[in-house]
Amino acid sequence: MSAVRDEPVDVLVVGGGIQGAGVLQAAAAAGHSALLLEERAPAWGTSSRSSKLIHGGLRYLESGQFQLVRESLAERATLLEIAPHLVRLVEFFIPIYRGTTRRPWELRAGLSLYAVLGGLVKNARFNRVPHAQWESLDGLTTDGLQAVFRYHDGQTDDARLVRAVLASAEDLGARWSCPAAFLGAERDVDGWLARYRLADLEREVLCRALVDAAGPWAREVQGRVQGAPTPPGVDLVGGAHVEVEGRLERGIYYVEAPRDRRAVFAIPWHGHTLIGTTETPFRGDPAEVEALPVEVDYLLETFQHYFPTRQGAVLDSWAGLRVLPKGPGKAFSRPREVVLSFDDKILPTFVGLYGGKLTGYRATAEKVLSHLEPALPKAERRADTATLRLPDVD
Repeated sequence: MSAVRDEPVDVLVVGGGIQGAGVLQAAAAAGHSALLLEERAPAWGTSSRSSKLIHGGLRYLESGQFQLVRESLAERATLLEIAPHLVRLVEFFIPIYRGTTRRPWELRAGLSLYAVLGGLVKNARFNRVPHAQWESLDGLTTDGLQAVFRYHDGQTDDARLVRAVLASAEDLGARWSCPAAFLGAERDVDGWLARYRLADLEREVLCRALVDAAGPWAREVQGRVQGAPTPPGVDLVGGAHVEVEGRLERGIYYVEAPRDRRAVFAIPWHGHTLIGTTETPFRGDPAEVEALPVEVDYLLETFQHYFPTRQGAVLDSWAGLRVLPKGPGKAFSRPREVVLSFDDKILPTFVGLYGGKLTGYRATAEKVLSHLEPALPKAERRADTATLRLPDVD
């Protein structure tokens, strides 16, 4: 039986995480016909297993990723405007102890630079929590405590944000199919002829441009596209989270793991506490990533070191996967900017999207569209994603 042929589209997106949803919305906002294919469910992978933060990336200042921090802070401001029902500012607390790697003056310098990169607006400023208020910090141990700094960053429901962006794309005329398994694509005179399976039926669709936004599966998807470039070298790095009983009332705590001095967050989450994350090299099927017992122990050990009176039971644990450029050294020092893979540097019709942060999904999508625009038909713009308010979704 021959495959069912769909109506042609300008842009076909593979992957229903936040990056794919963002590209679908950007394409539709630019006036193009667009279709997204998702094999499992929207936000099924890492986009529902993140730390739920919309932040500038304070810790990336140490590795010199200033442009990433500046862009992330700008995108945080945009999301606060277009999705106030999904993104809210939360107080963050960073305690400094006698044994902490960074001294108070170093943290003050970093937060000062963070504020400058954030435009010195009110929500970019920080202060030092007075000693008299330390006892109100959710049971944070004061043994050896020298200083506590307070600043603001954003928090969201990551999976709900994905669904809102998809709903916005639909409102603009885009379509998405799920569960739709991408089978492959080959070059056509007008772009690409892609094949996918939906409800046990094989289908085909012609597209002018093809975007691979499959996250941890991106290399696998790109390998199914005849005529696409060789996928870039990347490493998959697992990030585990643990949810425990008990709620943190004051805000989010940004602490240093005593075992290896990595950054760990303790986050209020739906009446409980979310602790994360880790950086563990991963090999295997991305669908099978999970929080390892050693990661759960590491996170609980870190949390109980700083909050010794909180002994809540573990309610859940999970892990997502970061896609980072292949390279030596620890994952922390790797660049976090998105890596884009093109079939043609001058007039691309295929883009492989590797990495990316939840906070920067919209800016990433606009970059992808700017690269593809010369190969797409002229269209009348329908909306600006920087000002278009995201819908409220359950």
